[in-house]
Amino acid sequence: MAKEIERKFLVASDGWREHADKGIDLRQAYVVTMDDRSLRVRIHGNKWARLTIKIGKSALVRNEYEYDLPLDDAREMLTQAIGIIIEKRRYRVPHKGFIWEVDVYEGALKGLIVAEVEMKRETDIPALPSWIGREVTGDRRYSNQALATEGLMEPQS
Repeated sequence: MAKEIERKFLVASDGWREHADKGIDLRQAYVVTMDDRSLRVRIHGNKWARLTIKIGKSALVRNEYEYDLPLDDAREMLTQAIGIIIEKRRYRVPHKGFIWEVDVYEGALKGLIVAEVEMKRETDIPALPSWIGREVTGDRRYSNQALATEGLMEPQS
């Protein structure tokens, strides 16, 4: 069983762009949502797709299961979305031994920019880049599941 251990932050400036890769367009939708679990479909660059199941209530650590999915099945599953289809471009930004993923949202969530860092252990303490803003780990308003089903509940700060 895979564990997802990550922290999430708002982005305070464009300083991350200097070290970012070219990014990839993502489209994702939630097919099943519950308080402690979700089933998500995500299309990566319109080239491949993955089905992800996340289970757990912890803000920092959850069980995560991922499976490749035929692209046509994924496109069909997007039509069954609960809430909106999330559109974003994800950039990978290395910083002091960790890879940060910066999501620049489009569509209904345009203007929101969030950075996540995945860790190997809960005790890892990644150095925070200068462009990082307020931490929103555990703030469910910034979970992709809540963004898809409820929209952005407050303006980004």
